Amino acid sequence: PSIVLSARAGDGGRIIFDDFREAYYWLRHNTPEDAKVMSWWDYGYQITAMANRTILVDNNTWNNTHISRVGQAMASTEDKAYEIMRELDVNYVLVIFGGLTGYSSDDINKFLWMVRIGGSTDRGAHIKEADYYTPQGEFRIDKEGSPTLLNCLMYKMCYYRFGEVYTEGGKPTGYDRVRNAEIGNKNFDLDVLEEAYTTEHWLVRIYKVKDLDNRGA
Repeated sequence: PSIVLSARAGDGGRIIFDDFREAYYWLRHNTPEDAKVMSWWDYGYQITAMANRTILVDNNTWNNTHISRVGQAMASTEDKAYEIMRELDVNYVLVIFGGLTGYSSDDINKFLWMVRIGGSTDRGAHIKEADYYTPQGEFRIDKEGSPTLLNCLMYKMCYYRFGEVYTEGGKPTGYDRVRNAEIGNKNFDLDVLEEAYTTEHWLVRIYKVKDLDNRGA
């Protein structure tokens, strides 16, 4: 993915989003040098190069088992994801979220690949793609969406506090401008993670994995 993004404003001008650089700068200056960051593999190389941090999976997707474990964590409930993150010694988790800006190459749009790859190994056999669709076979993030989706780690990291935000005139709070829908799970707290940093346009969201004794605090 490119580092600097641009979009068209309502008046036809260009808006520049520099959220990726902002996020990597934050990581470099606010996390320990040996911090391990979990994200979907697209961003691994950039995090390594720009933030100088160890990334769990990067663009050289040689370790399918590792990628599958990350997919399983993203697709699981917080409790299950926490077990995986502790097993992999993860300190921070990074997601890309376009619901505020309308940037469509985000992690929710890539999420079904995480489900598929997560479910492709023996340890992910319990992850079934069908569980993330409605009974009618739709992938929805609104209140009609699958409870499995609405309660998984990826959904919560992308939409944490988003239910309080107005993104478009005439639309309710928590209106996702990529999916063109009001999110279905708005008022939740995080148990195993705490928000560490969210960039100006919410494109990059970084969470810190809590220590065992701080869970639920």
